[in-house]
Amino acid sequence: MVVGVCHLDVLIEGVGSLKGKRQVMKSLIERVKQRFNVSISEVGDHDIWQRAQIGISVVGSDQEALDSVLSKLLSFIEETNLVQILKSNVEFVHFNLDFW
Repeated sequence: MVVGVCHLDVLIEGVGSLKGKRQVMKSLIERVKQRFNVSISEVGDHDIWQRAQIGISVVGSDQEALDSVLSKLLSFIEETNLVQILKSNVEFVHFNLDFW
């Protein structure tokens, strides 16, 4: 089993309040959930209007497949034009399930 984890730092341009930020983040998270079978959540910078940290995870049996999903997901997020990705970090954790 492989777990792919992605951490994003994003810029949300054009918002002037936390309410505006929440609307953008809710829209982005719902679009990603509808398009990809991943877990996604805002995980940091909750009180900063134009910044957010997003955590994304996906589980599978093949790292190559998960890497492809995460790459497509990052492209999708950029294409929405809701946020600008400032920094991204992707990691994979491998678990050996032979002991079961």
